[in-house]
Amino acid sequence: MAATPAWPPRSAPRLFVAHKLSDGAQVQVEGNQAHYLARVMRSGPGDAVILCDNVTGEWAARIVEVGKRSIVLELAEKLREREAVPDLWLCPALLKKDRFDLVLEKATELGAARIQPVVTTRCVADKLNPDRASTIVTEAAEQCARTALPDVSAPVKLDVLLRDWPQERALFFADELGGSPAAQAFTNSAPAAILIGPEGGFTDQERSAIRAHDQALAITLGPRILRAETAAIAALSLWMGITGDWT
Repeated sequence: MAATPAWPPRSAPRLFVAHKLSDGAQVQVEGNQAHYLARVMRSGPGDAVILCDNVTGEWAARIVEVGKRSIVLELAEKLREREAVPDLWLCPALLKKDRFDLVLEKATELGAARIQPVVTTRCVADKLNPDRASTIVTEAAEQCARTALPDVSAPVKLDVLLRDWPQERALFFADELGGSPAAQAFTNSAPAAILIGPEGGFTDQERSAIRAHDQALAITLGPRILRAETAAIAALSLWMGITGDWT
């Protein structure tokens, strides 16, 4: 006798929606999400879709109606609660658009709770498109089966970040001139944040201001000078492996 196929199937598409989800509720998706389900995934009535709302968790739903511009789904079963997220912020200096897109995507995949962009003297950009950033982190979360989205804050200047820094949060400063080995510094370090500089690095004045901050600790990520986006990914990965939820 053939085994009953698992439901929902592992291949079911995943979407984050703006509606708070509840058992038996119907949800309508439109625009790009409806196009993705109907045209890209070729989903039809009865097919499973995994929905998340960034509040209640992860739900299995069935498509009940496919229209020209929208799709109606009915929630069938709650699969998971919203994941517990390690209390780590990433504070990356703004980079060129494609490189910062990569930082947003990988920070989401790696489990950052918050992404706080920073504007420094040598930044090549000083603005962030919030809609574009939201799309990038949402699609990354869908791809890696997260049930929680990182908060993406509006960019702030470095001096404002340091001035308003919360006293209870450690600030690890990735300094290419050296510091404490990151693997040692990260031990039992939550709540924490990691500050990453721009393509051209921090100025001497910025470096002095960061090092003078009570909550800041300069760290090294090894003997090689890393590109800014690589440093962000490496530091996040190391923190998650030592202190975060990879243990």
